[in-house]
Amino acid sequence: DLEKEQLKILKKVVKRFENGLPLKDLAQVIEILNLCAEKMNEQEAFTEPLRELIKLCGLPFQKKKLSDEVSYSVAVSKSIAQLGYLMRVPSSQVRIQICKCVVSFYSTELPRKLLSGYQPTSANYKIQMAELGGLAETLVLSLALVENQLTEKLWVLKALQHLSSSGVNCRLMMKAQAASRLCLYLNGVDPSGQLVFRSSEVLWNLLENTSKEEFVNQLSSLECVHALKEVFVDLLMHGFRHYDRQLRNDLLVIATLLAENPAAPMIESGFTKLLIVLATFTEVKIPNPLVKGLKLTCSYEDFELKKLLFNVIGVLSKDPCAVQLLSENDVMPALLYYVKPNQKPGFHDWSAAQYEELQLHAIAILASVAPLLVDKYLSCQANTLLLVFLEWCIGQDPFFGQGNSFHGTGGRGNKLAQMRYSLRVLRSVVSLYDDAVNLNLCDQGAISQLLDILKYAANKSKEKEDPTLLEIQADILFLLSALCENDLHRKELFSYEGVDILIPFIQMDPKKLYSGLGHNCLLFSALDCLWSCVIGCYIAEDYFLEKQGIFLLLDLLALKQKNLCSIILGVLVEFCDNPKTTSHISTWRGEKDQTAANLLIQLWREEELELGVKRDRYGRIVDMKRPIASSFQKQQEVIPMPANCPSFAIMEISENIRAKLYSLLCKLGFENLPGLSAKDFVTLAIIRHYIDFKVGEVWSELCAELKEEFRPVASDEEALKVISEMSEDTGRMIAALQTEVLESQHHQEIQEEQKTYTKIQAVHKQREMVNKSWENFLTRTSNYEALKKAKRLQEKSVETSRSKSKTQNRAVHSTDIKGLSTTVSNAQ
Repeated sequence: DLEKEQLKILKKVVKRFENGLPLKDLAQVIEILNLCAEKMNEQEAFTEPLRELIKLCGLPFQKKKLSDEVSYSVAVSKSIAQLGYLMRVPSSQVRIQICKCVVSFYSTELPRKLLSGYQPTSANYKIQMAELGGLAETLVLSLALVENQLTEKLWVLKALQHLSSSGVNCRLMMKAQAASRLCLYLNGVDPSGQLVFRSSEVLWNLLENTSKEEFVNQLSSLECVHALKEVFVDLLMHGFRHYDRQLRNDLLVIATLLAENPAAPMIESGFTKLLIVLATFTEVKIPNPLVKGLKLTCSYEDFELKKLLFNVIGVLSKDPCAVQLLSENDVMPALLYYVKPNQKPGFHDWSAAQYEELQLHAIAILASVAPLLVDKYLSCQANTLLLVFLEWCIGQDPFFGQGNSFHGTGGRGNKLAQMRYSLRVLRSVVSLYDDAVNLNLCDQGAISQLLDILKYAANKSKEKEDPTLLEIQADILFLLSALCENDLHRKELFSYEGVDILIPFIQMDPKKLYSGLGHNCLLFSALDCLWSCVIGCYIAEDYFLEKQGIFLLLDLLALKQKNLCSIILGVLVEFCDNPKTTSHISTWRGEKDQTAANLLIQLWREEELELGVKRDRYGRIVDMKRPIASSFQKQQEVIPMPANCPSFAIMEISENIRAKLYSLLCKLGFENLPGLSAKDFVTLAIIRHYIDFKVGEVWSELCAELKEEFRPVASDEEALKVISEMSEDTGRMIAALQTEVLESQHHQEIQEEQKTYTKIQAVHKQREMVNKSWENFLTRTSNYEALKKAKRLQEKSVETSRSKSKTQNRAVHSTDIKGLSTTVSNAQ
């Protein structure tokens, strides 16, 4: 009788709250739910009331005040969490009702009637409370309870589908190993196909909303990979619906992510081999039971599948363990199938745009695969195919690239995209510096052909500068550098035509270096090409000198671009092995008639300033013990190192440009350098003894290391002391020489100042004499008495100047001019 009474009361409760549960009563209702769940173990009659009460939880909750949502948030979140715990009840109806209740959280439908004085909570309130209560994690754990009940499992997955739209819920689900649990259900028996659909949907949401690394780690077990492989193959072979193909592609994306993880047993499960075979079976007509009966259509989904399979090949190329499989399954010939002119749309009725996209994608993947399979690359005559393809790229054959895809960037209406990716393939194999590959290329005239392509791209770039064209030019310059390096014959092939092409790159407008299009990279490639293809070949060097190339390099150096200085100085030092170079460097004049020596010394001072080397305001040495040590060197503690490890003093040489500046000035000579000031001579004195100072630094480090671990014997200690004193004496000698130079300059300036002052005095005196003469002139012309006096003085002067002993019969001439009407000339 008591149980009947309880059932009646439960019906009244359900009737009372048929339009929604008030927030204040929710905790008590959940308590009733738990009691009913316990009663169900004894009486099945409580199943229906329990189900009805759970259904009420799916309706919008009711609130009296606006603040109720916040006030009851803790109680509500705990109550919703209890719904998840009720999945323990061994009743299919109850479990399904709980899942329906969770799904209803995402419904925006309002109840037809409201309790008097109440209003429904906000639309997202239940969703937020479910996140707060951790409902998603509980439902994932409940999958173990419904593993053998398909209907219940599908309802749980449907609820998880809705919950996984939230990042918070996805993180909670991952804590319960949701990814691995769901992956194992992918290949479960389900005629409707909903199991695969819902599981993959939740997996995709987990991937988008949580850490990719954690997601991949959870799927990296052998069981998960097998399950993923089986359902993928089933969809591939038997999925004919549009939806099946989409789902197949989604699973392939997940498989690709697994292939990126070395810990995933893709090879052990056979999945790797299957994917490689699928990626190549249409291009390589070799019977394989794995793909027997498989055909691709021209549908968009199959086109996407083909691209995804190419992408998998690119991913697998990064896994050393997969290289053998790539070699055995004819990946190289399959990819090389696309290295040919686009004469027809292709096979499988791909459209022209689709075929071009596949072609570019295949050639891009080839750049990753070719360096791994060099033997296959050579046996397939890949170099020949690529050179012929490049010849087509610069030919006049009509072709209008679509440029639609990522790989087609910059290739609309032209063949630049094909050229760009073909050169990338060549770059990837040439950078291996494999003699067989490079010899094969050069034997087919690659150097001449690359120069033609470079000229073509450079001319195109003049019409319109484009990042794709700049990349093409930079890649060709790299290829030429790698092919010609250390080979005199190839440098001779490069010489005249190559130098003519290089000169405009070195003459590049400095403003372009900051354009962001890639001019910086292009200039570096040109300088590297100059170093590798010209230096060491006297024919090319002399032609470069004739073209005033050294002047162009010094013009670039005068820009004082930090990233350019090192490589330019390196090139100049190497060029100085040619005896004609130093005269070119000495002849060069920059802005304001600057000489090369002055420029090099300025660069030295700027480098030392950046390194924090101590100098006084006149540029003289301050630290006699370590005259050229940088501030970083001085901060380093003494660390005993093996003999084969370079110390700080040695490493520092390669980390700045001072050694190159010293080498270049050694080539020019330290005497009779034009255009230098006293300050330059002060700096030059330091540069001249750079090696002496560097040797002193090395000995200083050696002494410090010895004292850290050993105690030298008396004779060794004395020798080390003498060496140390020699280094200091050199520093003092240079400092004294610098002081002498400065004093001499000061004395010379004083002398020049005195000469200038004497000249100024002479000018002033001359001006006074001119002024006095002018005043006398004015006096004579305006005052008759002054004129007469001047006349008398003149006559007296004339008389005085005559000889006292008069010669007989000698004519005497009068100094007066008769009839003169002016007084000026006569007076003067």
